[in-house]
Amino acid sequence: MSPATMIAFIERFLHENDVDSIQELEAKEEDDILVLFRGMELQGTVEYGFHGSASKDFGGMQSSKPLAVIRPADREDVAKVIRLASRLEHLTVAARGNGHSVNGQAMAHRGFVVDMKSMDPIIEVGPTGTYADVSGGTLWEEVLKRCVLSHGLAPRSWTDYLGLTVGGTLSNAGVSGQTFIYGPQTENVTELEVVTGKGDVTVCSRSQNSELFFSVLGGLGQFGIITRARVLLQPAPNKVRWIRVVYSEFSEFSRDAELLVTQSEGDSFDYVEGFVFVNSDDPVNGWPSVPLDANHPFDSTRIPRNAGPVLYCLEVALHHTKESDDRRCTVGIRVERLLGQLGFCKDLRFEVDLSYLDFLLRVKRAEEEAKASGIWEAPHPWLNIFVSKRDIADFDRVVFKNILKHGVGGPMLVYPLLRSKWDDRTSIVLPDAEDDIFYIVALLRFYFPYPRGLSVEEMIAQNQEIIKCCNKKGFDIKLYLPYYNSKEGWKKHFGNQWTRFQEKKASFDPKAILAPGQKIFPKNWQLL
Repeated sequence: MSPATMIAFIERFLHENDVDSIQELEAKEEDDILVLFRGMELQGTVEYGFHGSASKDFGGMQSSKPLAVIRPADREDVAKVIRLASRLEHLTVAARGNGHSVNGQAMAHRGFVVDMKSMDPIIEVGPTGTYADVSGGTLWEEVLKRCVLSHGLAPRSWTDYLGLTVGGTLSNAGVSGQTFIYGPQTENVTELEVVTGKGDVTVCSRSQNSELFFSVLGGLGQFGIITRARVLLQPAPNKVRWIRVVYSEFSEFSRDAELLVTQSEGDSFDYVEGFVFVNSDDPVNGWPSVPLDANHPFDSTRIPRNAGPVLYCLEVALHHTKESDDRRCTVGIRVERLLGQLGFCKDLRFEVDLSYLDFLLRVKRAEEEAKASGIWEAPHPWLNIFVSKRDIADFDRVVFKNILKHGVGGPMLVYPLLRSKWDDRTSIVLPDAEDDIFYIVALLRFYFPYPRGLSVEEMIAQNQEIIKCCNKKGFDIKLYLPYYNSKEGWKKHFGNQWTRFQEKKASFDPKAILAPGQKIFPKNWQLL
């Protein structure tokens, strides 16, 4: 079969308006299609007619069957797939990491899904010990274990959950309790290897092919697929003092959180986050969700009488070693000094010491419990929002204290970040206000499947109510891990960055091959 014949064959197979023809070809000509894929001469494998994980994601709300799943062996396989797609009118390509998108962002309807985890994980620590070269499909938990256990080193900035791929988080941002010190994960890489939408394999950094480098970071997969990243490292601590303290008033909680994230490095904790919980004995949403040690339960009699429907928990951590009793004593002194600045409810304090690995893998334990109970496989219509400092108190009043006063079946994170730690040359979109402080709000729903838990429709409706309320009141917000169904939604999201985003798309993926599940650009889109 000649290349021209193969191309004509796939074009015929993919034609969007010929559903009957597609169904007929799927039934009668599957063998010919498999031969065609083998003609791509990949080192990896191709699976046609895949109905498994590549057709769905963690969100559990979208389902889209790809034409094929590509399991590349190396970067050249990725490039070959994209080059083939560039020669066809309708074919698109989506990179899939560990499948934790929640709105079908890593899907490619009747296109190619590239399973980045199929590539052998590469974690090579540089000779100076200041960085590691890591393949894009490697999980952050694999990076953690290899670097800490083999080298006593660790990346500086993390996500809370580490079962995510390096390329996946760098395509969004990567935020956790270290972000106020080091910035998101996108600020902690110095070099990338990227396969662009043209099929070019390009090495880029702040000084080499910098336009591509900054475009890809937080670029939602629109400009290229990350096949390697150079991640900054630092010495890993041995132990962590993990602490939670409770507040009844948001004003006091936010004041103290902002104090901690704006103090000089070394004069604060090594990790600062926070969350909202329901002022009740609800085992999932309420008081029992706070304690870190089963032997230290939550004493609800210590809650101020004037407390409202929700309470607030400031979560902090301090790194230390386990070499001597003196060091542990020093940690205790530092903790008391730092906590002494804060206005939390003094009798509602919880703390434990644990290893650095156990602290960073804390959500892994929750994952195992959720899988055992069946919650992990239920739909997860999560909502992540960046909220300006100007509007966060009103957001608390109308959202946390009203719409979400009964909880979301899982964590409701809220904590401050610093704009000065984010490079504005990346593709990440932050609130418009120029204040250095802004907040992340993450509503991480974990309900049992309906009818034991809420229906998907109810959860989505609640998310929509929150967004509608924010828009009606003029809150300065931006979605993190954004998803919109219309061009107008994306234009509003990017604001004055929209024109530049389109220009970068035209430069690096002119035929709009990549990341079709984001629904930003249709195939063969053109910049007008």
